Amino acid sequence: MNLLHNRLCKSARWFETVEHHLLPWALDGVALGPRLLEIGPGFGATTRVLARGTHDITVVEVNPGLADRLRGNVPGNVTVLEGDGAAMPLPATGFDSVVCFTMLHHVPSAAQQDRLFAEARRVLAPGGVFAGSDSLPTPRFRLLHIGDVMVPLDPATLPQRLERAGFTGIAVEVRSNRLRFRATAG
Repeated sequence: MNLLHNRLCKSARWFETVEHHLLPWALDGVALGPRLLEIGPGFGATTRVLARGTHDITVVEVNPGLADRLRGNVPGNVTVLEGDGAAMPLPATGFDSVVCFTMLHHVPSAAQQDRLFAEARRVLAPGGVFAGSDSLPTPRFRLLHIGDVMVPLDPATLPQRLERAGFTGIAVEVRSNRLRFRATAG
């Protein structure tokens, strides 16, 4: 992430936005269950909120520095793993839910995003839910990502991509400059 984006993602303002706006909307009506996996927690704003409502959280963070930082800043019910969400060192069917928030556009290609979707499906127990959100490109969003990886999701094609990964019950909704999705492991 560039310096401005990095600064924003670790700001108190972003943490407040995540807690009071992003997560309530993204997870409205989603039952996470006791075994939760979060892919790409970054600075941990979402992780800290999620940790309050579940017994066991595992997070997978690809950036070694952020993974180390998380280890020192998360509650005791959170296990932090350094790894790639598209090739996770986790057993199949071990989680009731998998979530990711505002990070998929940082995955360097649509093919890599599809591998992440397939991995999310692999680690979910039958009937488990995959849910999350991401930003859609706006002029401000593009400015914030100058010099960053930015591969936005297309809400029109996301359902087919999730279906190819093995999900059913897929829902994608757009509100303003964000999308949320949820799908079930068949």
